Amino acid sequence: MTSFRLLADSDPVFFEEAHVTFRKILIAVDSEPVAAHAANVGVELARALGAEMALVTVVDSALGYPADTGVSPDELLSLAKQDAKGLLDNFRQRLPQHAGAMEFILTGNPATEIVKAAKEWPADVIVIGSHGRGGVPRVLLGSVAEGVMRHAPCPVLVIRAKE
Repeated sequence: MTSFRLLADSDPVFFEEAHVTFRKILIAVDSEPVAAHAANVGVELARALGAEMALVTVVDSALGYPADTGVSPDELLSLAKQDAKGLLDNFRQRLPQHAGAMEFILTGNPATEIVKAAKEWPADVIVIGSHGRGGVPRVLLGSVAEGVMRHAPCPVLVIRAKE
């Protein structure tokens, strides 16, 4: 269906109505408190829409190249994956009963891997937390949420940290 609206002092603007359905919600989590808040929002969205959901966490591959710690890169990554599994188990315990969720534990650049998971699953929307840092902190630390937004194959719902 084609609709139009008139803008002051301009020609009519035509647009197509869009019907968006979110049936598969990918919720990105990590150990930060904002991730728990984002997960709560994602779970509630999935419940309200009757959607499937999946939790994804990414072990940053940069952990495999530590300073001289005496621990091999493979062992360090293995420990990080165990921690990631524990993290997802913790999030799963917070889910309402009967709320099933797939789990993805990936290794690599967090933004890249979240986008890849969204393409392969395939997700209709990604829910991710953000600290809302700007300026120098964002330049120094980067922003996983921003990287996901720039490259995602679907809409991204960014949840800001509670103030």
